[in-house]
Amino acid sequence: MLTRNSPDLIVVGAGVVGAACAYYAARSGLSVTVIDRGSVAGGTTGAGEGNLLVSDKEPGPELELALLSTRLWRELADVLPHRIEYEAKGGLVVASGEASLAVLRDFAARQERAGVRVRQIGSDRLRDLEPHLAGDLAGGFHYPQDAQVQPALAAAHLLRTVGGHGSGRVLLRLGEEVTGILKGASGEVRGVRTASGDLHAPYVVNAAGTWGGRLARFAGVDLPVLPRRGFVLVTEPLPRMVRHKVYTADYVADVASGSAALQTSAVVEGTPAGPVLIGASRERVGFDRTLSVEALRRLAAQATRLFPVLAGVRAIRTYAGFRPYLPDHLPAIGSDPRVPGLLHACGHEGAGIGLAPATGTIVARIVSGAGLPMDITPFGPDRFEGTSQPRKEPRHGA
Repeated sequence: MLTRNSPDLIVVGAGVVGAACAYYAARSGLSVTVIDRGSVAGGTTGAGEGNLLVSDKEPGPELELALLSTRLWRELADVLPHRIEYEAKGGLVVASGEASLAVLRDFAARQERAGVRVRQIGSDRLRDLEPHLAGDLAGGFHYPQDAQVQPALAAAHLLRTVGGHGSGRVLLRLGEEVTGILKGASGEVRGVRTASGDLHAPYVVNAAGTWGGRLARFAGVDLPVLPRRGFVLVTEPLPRMVRHKVYTADYVADVASGSAALQTSAVVEGTPAGPVLIGASRERVGFDRTLSVEALRRLAAQATRLFPVLAGVRAIRTYAGFRPYLPDHLPAIGSDPRVPGLLHACGHEGAGIGLAPATGTIVARIVSGAGLPMDITPFGPDRFEGTSQPRKEPRHGA
């Protein structure tokens, strides 16, 4: 039962999205309990590159969400200086030929009309931005709003940096798995069940990432979240040789694709610590963590095509992660009308780190009763109701 000591809301998931929900809710004066069966950033967040991108998003609701998050990340960078390794490095999208350059030009024009800052870079000027780029590229587009954070640090500091006048509190319960959603007599949320006992609250936020569909089913609703596996190659520490986030036109198409097959398109970026990160691959294989030699081979070949200097650099490790994929490529954000008190903040696919602050702000404003910063209708959690979506049941503990 609810008592004076019950939190105002429970956030299930201690990744960066859950952390942002807790941060903004506490800043609104609410008390929050964050619960996760693992550690902070122990799932998809910890396997991310930290992309904060507007450059890869079609004009529409996701881009609007990204532009809001871009402003909020800049504010957070002022609150959390250096601790989250925020870099306003900008992005550079390049084309290998005239045909792909024309596609990028049309894409950039539409983005610019939607509020994105972008400028075309001629083939003769690409090396002014990236001296080590291959010399035979047709041109590209520079996106100064693209940035990067260290995602695990970002999640951790969002959860610990709450305080001051008017702020609520955040309590962490890690290593504790949610096994059910508690409901009242009218079907409304009353809290969550764990192996340690019941925890009561009038609101529960599903920020369980790739496992968001499983948590939704605990509440008796369907949310067709599927895992989309990706690998990242990490090089040995190097002097800073990649200044921006650099990727090819193919990456934009892969992000929008619904294919289950293996797709790879080079995304190359340096880090403050020295290693270069090389992504990105996508495939729907359930929660299979088996190393894909083919995916890594493709990534290495595409990266060295962009930056020939990398051919002589050692890759020292690789890691895999699972993007929480929804069929229309939009996250589920907001109240679930099927279960009063249940909110969703999951299904962001590969954009969760970038979209976390806007998502957290929306969730906090819903619970606190404040006005919303944008129209969230396209992210409605019940938009798949009545549709037939294929779903592979996640293996427990994956």
